[in-house]
Amino acid sequence: MRAAEAIRLVAAARTDADLFGADQPARRYRELVAALHPDRLPTDPAVRAEAIDAFVHVTTRWQARQTTVLGNYRLGAPAHSGDLADLYDVGEDRLLKLPRRPTDNDLMAREAHALRTIAERGDPRYLPYVPRLVDEFRHRDAATGAERRINVLAAAPGLHDLEEVRRAYPDGLDARDVAWMWRRLLVVLGLAHRAGVVHGAVLPRHVLIEPNAHGVVLIDWCFSAAVGSTIPAVAPGHGWDPEEVLKKQPSGPGTDIAMASHCMSWLMGPRVPRELHTFAQGCRQRSLDARPDDAWRLLRELDQVLDRLYGPRTFRPFTLTP
Repeated sequence: MRAAEAIRLVAAARTDADLFGADQPARRYRELVAALHPDRLPTDPAVRAEAIDAFVHVTTRWQARQTTVLGNYRLGAPAHSGDLADLYDVGEDRLLKLPRRPTDNDLMAREAHALRTIAERGDPRYLPYVPRLVDEFRHRDAATGAERRINVLAAAPGLHDLEEVRRAYPDGLDARDVAWMWRRLLVVLGLAHRAGVVHGAVLPRHVLIEPNAHGVVLIDWCFSAAVGSTIPAVAPGHGWDPEEVLKKQPSGPGTDIAMASHCMSWLMGPRVPRELHTFAQGCRQRSLDARPDDAWRLLRELDQVLDRLYGPRTFRPFTLTP
């Protein structure tokens, strides 16, 4: 497409369908941008000015076309993609979580219920360890009629999931670095369990850390359930689900504790000390009844193991660049 043809098309277009066509709008957009891009225009000042105006019009219309309004929030491109939903940065340190399939609305409802329950019943000192539910609402697609449940969560900057951490340390992490992650993960599990909630999917991509301040946030509560009930679905991932999750049997604090210990062993890899390996194995007994069932009591036991290995705790700086 030549610049003159593109200019005429833009000038004549009254709707998005006129401008971008109905069959392959993205392809038409790329053709227009290529024809009107300032770096490829002729030197004639009048033609250049007309083409640049058309270029700005095309890019502005395309951006507006790509933006969706849901409730009181304007969405652009997804900032993150989770197990069952896309997350959009909607400003003010908030993420809007939109399920890709309406059939997952029940899981979105579980997340909202879990976060409300923990906020109401949990110790306020530890609430920063879980996302804060800012808003929740339903949205019906005008074109398809499909209804989706949407959660809006407070977002903290500078967080990295454990998969990113492990990629930075392919040979495994020093157990002294894993120690603070493990300790804080047990704190958040204790917070949830005392509120009567099992997370149900404690996997590396759901555990976020803030390296400088040694912070931990456990995200994606869509697979959560009340203590003593069944986990609703198996989260895709590492195949670390305990037997009771796979067999749809009642879950408990030991369900999360088993998966958390697997995360920590995986982080250390071959560098795991024998004492911590034994400790982690004890958290992953096959039977739920045989596993520890109190994360905060388990934290005290972990501290005893760490004290025998390394002595009194000291702050150990951590970076993602080994």
